[in-house]
Amino acid sequence: MVNSFEDVISQIKDRLDIVDVVSQYVVLKKNGANYTGLCPFHNDKHPSMSVSPSRGIYKCFSCGAGGDALNFLVKIQNREYKDVILELAEKFGIELPNKYTKSSESKNQKKEMMKACEKAAKFFSIQLKSADDANKAITALRKRGISDEIIDKFHLGWATNKYDVLYKELKKEFNDDILEKAGLILKSNSGGWIDRFRNRIIIPIQNENGEFVAFGARAVDEGQNPKYLNSSDSLIYNKSKILYGLNSAKDSIKSEDGVVIMEGYFDVISAQANGVENAVASCGTALTPDHVKLLSRYTKSRRIYLSFDTDSAGINATKKGSNVIKETLSTLGDVKQFDESHISSNSDNKYACEIRVVSPPQGKDPDEFIRTMGGDAFREYIKNAPLLIDFLLNNVLKEKNSAKSPQEKAELIAQIIDILKDINNKIIQSEYVKMVSTILEIDENAISKELLRASNTINYVAPVIKQKNNVTNSSQFEIKVQKNLLSVFLVSDSSLSFQKLNELLPENIIQDETLIIVKNTIDKLTCTINNVKELTKNLYTEFIEDDRLTEILTDIIELSEAFKGLDSEEFERAVRENVVRLKRCYQEKETEQLRQKYKQVNDDEIEALKIQMQLRDKIKLRTGDK
Repeated sequence: MVNSFEDVISQIKDRLDIVDVVSQYVVLKKNGANYTGLCPFHNDKHPSMSVSPSRGIYKCFSCGAGGDALNFLVKIQNREYKDVILELAEKFGIELPNKYTKSSESKNQKKEMMKACEKAAKFFSIQLKSADDANKAITALRKRGISDEIIDKFHLGWATNKYDVLYKELKKEFNDDILEKAGLILKSNSGGWIDRFRNRIIIPIQNENGEFVAFGARAVDEGQNPKYLNSSDSLIYNKSKILYGLNSAKDSIKSEDGVVIMEGYFDVISAQANGVENAVASCGTALTPDHVKLLSRYTKSRRIYLSFDTDSAGINATKKGSNVIKETLSTLGDVKQFDESHISSNSDNKYACEIRVVSPPQGKDPDEFIRTMGGDAFREYIKNAPLLIDFLLNNVLKEKNSAKSPQEKAELIAQIIDILKDINNKIIQSEYVKMVSTILEIDENAISKELLRASNTINYVAPVIKQKNNVTNSSQFEIKVQKNLLSVFLVSDSSLSFQKLNELLPENIIQDETLIIVKNTIDKLTCTINNVKELTKNLYTEFIEDDRLTEILTDIIELSEAFKGLDSEEFERAVRENVVRLKRCYQEKETEQLRQKYKQVNDDEIEALKIQMQLRDKIKLRTGDK
């Protein structure tokens, strides 16, 4: 019988040990029945993460991250949960449903394509050293300061100007279909096969595991277009998910806890060859969310340095790239906006990421700068790279001398306000306003007013959103009591059945929108599950795509500890007490809402009288008067 996808997840969870999984990424220390360690999901200075082997969960008491072993792997690797599950299923030899099973034909095809790419890379490498027309390639590479050692390290090669020299070599071992799908050959006008890459320097592209999957090809002749010819997407290559140089940079990214993102292949080659080993580049495309997610697996602090060309196109690429980074990581917290060397080392600031911009002077791209000034000089620029917000401001302020008229200055201020409005810390924001007003010789109050106006425009819908949240979301105390009531279903040694617990909870006692989802899911699962361990495991599976629900579930499991060891009578009394407390909260809130409503309609005597009677009834009900 073929497993369902839920069965696969269940079997994987049975084989994952929470301590073994977490200890691959975090140094854990035994602390009673549990383990503690530094949380990898924020800048943890003191061990604030607890791992419970008995309950199979981890919980950070600082940033709130929590879940089971599978959730930890999905979160720490920053990958799609299905990709992690499919990988683990293959690792554990668990049979997958047909819709998730890659056919043996497809697997063999991908394997053959990668093998063909590897053979092609070796062939191109040999051609660079032996082909009749390879001298112009060697000359071009030497002008870039690329030695034989660098050529060998990056497997650089040469595609001759002949039409089918690669095809003739590879068809001895591979069929035409494989070579075409790997992007190595094309159909000619006459119907035969010709090489895709000709008369170009070849830059092989490897995935993060070092497998050859594609090629970039650089023109050498003047007027030869396009300058770069890149492999198209295929079964083994997706340019939006692969970063050039990552296979050789990932260890350095981990040790440096930071990555330098560049624009071109030769930027990365120059950087890595000259000691900047944590450099990578996108493969002929703009930075994508998948690139960001991939990189975040290797740098815990998500410290990202953007090092693009210094021309206007490079500036635009920096802006677009930084927006992609911020949008991709926005759920993790704020982007670091100012340096904090003055803040105590005990400060527990948490950031989604830290974006800095490496922009050497003299208008040179990274490749040219490193070849001219050396890797050490470039590392100094990395060391002193400004945060994104400072880079953007400086880029605008350098135009101050060209802004003469009031209109030109107003345009400059508009650009600056667009940057300053994103600063969350109002003190820091005001300091930037002072600096800008001094540099541009514009009244500080005028800039502040324009900034306030821009901020108010952006936040115009905020009151409506807040009002909605105030209605649908409960107070923190109410949330805690509602979580307490939900936690009774997850007590490991519970003396009460799921059915009895449901009888003890009045209908609609859970009112918070998110907790209603948890309660409904519990109700659904307990129709077929009769033990806490299976219920917990299945709840994590249900919420696997939602970090917020996973963290709430972990909170509820933690709260369930308070009910452990109670006999049925004590357990039932504890549940009833929580119900009474929660009802009292709801009544007090409703009474307060009626009071506010009464104040608002005081001019309408009939309406006011109706509300007054409702208010009197609520107060009597709360105090127990008959």
